[in-house]
Amino acid sequence: MLHIGCHLSCSNGYLAMGRQALTLGADTFQFFTRNPRGGSVKPFDAADAEALVSLMQEHHFAPIVAHAPYTLNACAADEGLRDFAKRTMREDLERLEYIPGVMLNFHPGSHVKQGAETGVRLIAQMLDEVITDDIHTPVLLETMAGKGSEVGRSFEELRAIMDSCRVGDRLGVCLDTCHVYDAGYDVVGRLEDVLGEFDRVIGFERLHAIHVNDSKNPMGSHKDRHEKIGEGSIGLEAMTRIITHPRLRHLPFELETPNELDGYAREIRLLRAAYDEALKGEEA
Repeated sequence: MLHIGCHLSCSNGYLAMGRQALTLGADTFQFFTRNPRGGSVKPFDAADAEALVSLMQEHHFAPIVAHAPYTLNACAADEGLRDFAKRTMREDLERLEYIPGVMLNFHPGSHVKQGAETGVRLIAQMLDEVITDDIHTPVLLETMAGKGSEVGRSFEELRAIMDSCRVGDRLGVCLDTCHVYDAGYDVVGRLEDVLGEFDRVIGFERLHAIHVNDSKNPMGSHKDRHEKIGEGSIGLEAMTRIITHPRLRHLPFELETPNELDGYAREIRLLRAAYDEALKGEEA
């Protein structure tokens, strides 16, 4: 069974997102923990979180993904921005403790001319401070496209963060199909090689979720411009190979394509149909 969902707005609360996911035909979803371009956050409603957990259990949801705001930069040159990142992630993790079955995903950050090694060190330092023994929510590093001074543009950089952390064994990865393609990993023509490299450098046991996005740009462009499924340079055929791959198909897939809700519903139907057709061919 394909576990697929999309990015939903948390403005109406946790339970509302769960109900909306069901209307779209989804059994997982992703949401921002707070304003993605700022840092403001609504007061926490524990009862609403508990209601979502009950709904997810009733309808057998796959794990869901909480996405940290884009403004979180754990390796910023400015100490104040790094402190904001630390406080924000710690508060988000404390809230997410009320939602078993959720994972917190974040963009590792941009080193802003400090160099990748410094970026890795600062990211690891923040993670060691916020992931304490009382935190149980898995934290995922997202694969990045490599624009500007982004850290995480290669599997090796993500591994370096894990190896630099005291809590490195508690970190996982969210693989973004658009990002890795834009970073130069050929998931269209050499998927097996890419997955083999991921396993060798990071390990498949660390892969916990996938952002399923087509790309507006060619491989290696380092642009990070998402496209609707089947309308970009990755294409539906390659995307189908990704969602049906034996080492990936059990994971939650989250759509982040440029869509409104009706568009997400269409893409969920499209990918479910492609998944079922591909597996039918395997059985034949």
